[in-house]
Amino acid sequence: MNKKIIILNGAARKNGNTAKLVESFEDGAKSVGNQVKTFYLDGMEIHSCKGCLRAGRDSKSPCSQKDDMEQIYAEFEEADVVVFASPVYFWTITGTLKTVADRLYAELECLGYSKFPKKSVLLMTADGGDYSQAVTWYRTYERNLGWKNLGEVLGKGKTKEAYRLGATI
Repeated sequence: MNKKIIILNGAARKNGNTAKLVESFEDGAKSVGNQVKTFYLDGMEIHSCKGCLRAGRDSKSPCSQKDDMEQIYAEFEEADVVVFASPVYFWTITGTLKTVADRLYAELECLGYSKFPKKSVLLMTADGGDYSQAVTWYRTYERNLGWKNLGEVLGKGKTKEAYRLGATI
């Protein structure tokens, strides 16, 4: 069965190493008939979570803030797979991607965690080789949500691995 996949690309450069992994993964996923929607987060207006705990109380939106996160919420609800893509910044994911992960709390809290039994993927690049803190964040996030890890591609230039992973979904 074909899957709906969203890719949350937290990289700052549209043509950088992370973008190459994302493109390869997307090509692989589409080659087997999956639907893929990529969000280039750096080009979107997304504000940090305010911790207001007002998720969805006064509108159809799960969040009290009205910004480009609305586009992600719409796709997230229907997605089978969520891909986190990021270069390593100060040993972890970019702030942009972390902000979106934080803002997903409103959707998860509003509708209930059990309604979102997602699968997830991690795509990361770095000039160095230390992915440990970023991978720990990712695995903790997915474990706490009860999601299933479909795979991780860590390292620039690993486009063939990213394509293969995308094609297995």
